[in-house]
Amino acid sequence: MFLTPFGNPCLGPGSSLFRDKTSSPLLAVNSLYISFRSRTKRKRRRDGFRHETSHVSQLEISPPLEERLTLEEASSWKSSFDCMLASPAGRSVFMDFLRTEHSDENMAFWLACEELKTEQSQEQVCEKTKKIYLDYISILSPKEVSIDATVRETINHSLARPSVHMFNEAQAQVYALMHRDSYPRFLSSSLYKSLEQRLSSRH
Repeated sequence: MFLTPFGNPCLGPGSSLFRDKTSSPLLAVNSLYISFRSRTKRKRRRDGFRHETSHVSQLEISPPLEERLTLEEASSWKSSFDCMLASPAGRSVFMDFLRTEHSDENMAFWLACEELKTEQSQEQVCEKTKKIYLDYISILSPKEVSIDATVRETINHSLARPSVHMFNEAQAQVYALMHRDSYPRFLSSSLYKSLEQRLSSRH
């Protein structure tokens, strides 16, 4: 384990930045939203990830965040998906990239699940599980994530007695999709490469 320049541990699979009583096997990070300007609108997806990217007018992480980012930090994102997620700037740039592929709802869902796991008020658990279900699990939602039918059915049966871990299987599937599909494309994207070039030019 090593500390990133932002003070976040770069942890391997099975570690968690949120420590709850059940010790979730997923790496946890706080939700972080970034500035984004685009001429495209979200397209509804039913079959996993789109591989084509949209025409983007401007993609950027917030200036203060990039100013504190070093080339060493950005380059460390290549070592592992979890290492990238441990970095605030890494989460920002990755979310930016997901928006170009119309798949940012996957990251948003995963982060919402991590936030849910820290909730101790049962009233809040009920409210947040309902919101997550309506936003990402319901087949009527434009932000529906791609998960197995069996997992979706299990969640449906859990609605009567919601818990902070009722989305664990769905979260794991979405994590795996991002890790397997989006992360490799992110590392080879012009967005990431141009960021490395800008950071390199500082030296």
